[in-house]
Amino acid sequence: MSMRVSKAGLLTSIQDLGRRGFQQHGVIVSGAMDSYSLRIANLLVGNDEKEAGLEVTLMGPTLEIESDCLVAITGGDLAPSVNGKLVPMWKPLFIPKGSTLSFGPCKTGCRSYLSVAGGFAIDEVLNSKSTYLRGEIGGYKGRALQTDDVLPLSVPAVSKPAFLSNELINGVYTSSWSVNYKELVHFTKKPGVRVINGSQYDLFTAESKSHFTKEPFKVSNQSDRMGYRMDGPSLQLQEKKELLSEAVSKGSVQVPPDGNPIILLADRQTTGGYPKIAQVITADLPLLAQVKPGESIYFSHISLHEAEKIYLEKEQMLQELKIAVNLASTK
Repeated sequence: MSMRVSKAGLLTSIQDLGRRGFQQHGVIVSGAMDSYSLRIANLLVGNDEKEAGLEVTLMGPTLEIESDCLVAITGGDLAPSVNGKLVPMWKPLFIPKGSTLSFGPCKTGCRSYLSVAGGFAIDEVLNSKSTYLRGEIGGYKGRALQTDDVLPLSVPAVSKPAFLSNELINGVYTSSWSVNYKELVHFTKKPGVRVINGSQYDLFTAESKSHFTKEPFKVSNQSDRMGYRMDGPSLQLQEKKELLSEAVSKGSVQVPPDGNPIILLADRQTTGGYPKIAQVITADLPLLAQVKPGESIYFSHISLHEAEKIYLEKEQMLQELKIAVNLASTK
């Protein structure tokens, strides 16, 4: 049982929550840029939150559904449709065999996530199905999807769950309910991204520190899953300083000599030697993942204690959402 790619789109890859535990060997984490959207998509189809799905960027693929399947589409709105008719997001969708699932123009956000009940039947590499594009490992043959790829599904046959409607609407059977995602994933113009001070924050000039939180920074077209290059006020050190390379993490804001910050993301390297002015809080990384090149963001400082509190609140929301979805799916 499978899906076939009849049109590849711009960049679609298989991602889970990342390849963790191997950074000491130089193996990067990868994984979904917007982890909240992937986790919610998995909850909607009854998967473990860590199961791999498709990360669809800006212009999505066209998929031929070769077996009945239960899916959910979350994240940015890339106008998903079945047999040419728009279908809803943020709820379970049962798509009959022989249908065509496609994506249209990007309406909001930057990345959509598609999870299928049971997941994709691909092998793990170092305990993860995530695709590391530069390293050509994991996912589907270590690369983005291409035309005529066939994606095998783990569940050989899926019957329509009882909680879905009995009427085919726009080519799918769906639920009467959807999840309230707005407290977890935001789609706003010039979003505020919260940060804590980076390891070398005190090395920057007072003017640079002021510009960092008072002026907008635009996501450059030279951005990708490895990192967002930002265009804005030049950030400078008080004096030139050579630094030893040290560990970096998702959300580290490095500043190279040209003064334009780089926010390290899912496919980041494991170490870096540029000074770090800030660290994006974990809870705001999904928001950042939905910002398109050419759009701007504002940074604001919060304390480590506040960042931890926000993270725990978001995790509590996800656990409550999991319970609610399970209850709704058993009615």
